[in-house]
Amino acid sequence: MALKRQPQHGQVPGCPHHVAIIMDGNGRWATQRGRPRLFGHHAGARRVREIVEACPHVGVRYLTIFAFSTENWKRTQVEVAGLMNLFRRYIIRETKALMANGVCVRFIGDRDRLDNKLITLMNDLEAATAANDVVHLTIAINYGGRDEVSRATRRLAQDVADGRLRPEDVDEETLPRYLDTCVLPDPDLVIRTSGEARISNFLLWQSAYSEYEFIDTLWPDFTRAEFESLCSAFGGRDRRYGGVRP
Repeated sequence: MALKRQPQHGQVPGCPHHVAIIMDGNGRWATQRGRPRLFGHHAGARRVREIVEACPHVGVRYLTIFAFSTENWKRTQVEVAGLMNLFRRYIIRETKALMANGVCVRFIGDRDRLDNKLITLMNDLEAATAANDVVHLTIAINYGGRDEVSRATRRLAQDVADGRLRPEDVDEETLPRYLDTCVLPDPDLVIRTSGEARISNFLLWQSAYSEYEFIDTLWPDFTRAEFESLCSAFGGRDRRYGGVRP
């Protein structure tokens, strides 16, 4: 028997409701131009606004972007410090545009290692945009899929230990309620730029049935037209979720 997955609330048939992007290639883009890696990260940050603004035109209501992974702390101190400063500047600079475009912003990842000023800015932006509903932008900072599942499992285990949850009631629908993305639908489409064909510890649980696009374009060169083309092509995919067509 064929399995048919119903469109989620507000979903446009044939369009990805939720797109997640691994924004890769900023450093290489800068190196190709003889510039420091941070130059590429700044160019990549400017690209984010263009893609966010394109979402309503292609039926994308949820956009999740991978900004900084739990593994990125291994980079040089100069690059890490520069990225943290870029995140702070992005929030300050983009708040007005995000509000004007009806964008609701959420951050996922472990905030414990981030500096207090950045955490305050993140919290304030989430609160300021909470009522917006045109596009839901989720930014993953100090995020790793394995780390997320580990943190979620600890919270779940604590609820079992405290008697709020029975072990026999734990199933595949239980863990997602403890994930950072508990209020989000799973991504329909995951895009990775820069020619790398790996998922790099991004949304491991959530992307179990996502479609993937690995493209050669470096993130600072990823245009609205290319984004719209990928979203349009998504409608031609045959998503069976383990079932078969009659």
